[in-house]
Amino acid sequence: MSKKEKHPEKEIEIDQAEDVKAAANEGGETEIEAVSDIEKVTAELAESKDKYLRLYSEFENYRRRTAKEKLELISTATESLMADLIPVLDDFERAAASNKDADAKTIQEGFDLIYNKFKNILTQKGLKLMEVGTGSDFDADVHEAITQIPAPKKKLKGKVVDVIEKGYYLGEKVIRFAKVVIGA
Repeated sequence: MSKKEKHPEKEIEIDQAEDVKAAANEGGETEIEAVSDIEKVTAELAESKDKYLRLYSEFENYRRRTAKEKLELISTATESLMADLIPVLDDFERAAASNKDADAKTIQEGFDLIYNKFKNILTQKGLKLMEVGTGSDFDADVHEAITQIPAPKKKLKGKVVDVIEKGYYLGEKVIRFAKVVIGA
């Protein structure tokens, strides 16, 4: 058992093989049957290791590929929105350039046109205004209470008294909570 050489074909240490042979001889098996069993088990182990390594590398490749695809998807989603907003930026630049010689009514009409164009683009992309008004029930899932003030009327106690900032949904998800003042 002092030999520590490896069997060249199956990479089994000789002393381990001798131990298995001795145990097999005690059970009545011949040395050839014991070696055959060892070779089978060794082959199965090598096959299992190979399958494991292949599966592991497939998973790593999948993980890297999906991470890359996710980053690409995010960048293209932003690209689409930016491309749609560029005309609004152009309109603001034209309005700023023409404001020097225009009267207040013309300036107001220009800004109203730009506002409506901007709002329509955001609506097309799935942005929805959260409907919150004075007297609405406070809902912590969609509202953010800034402060509490004494309710001006008894029926406003525990309800929204004022809306500081409007809230918005993107699809069904809240992307900005409505900032409200609650009556106490």
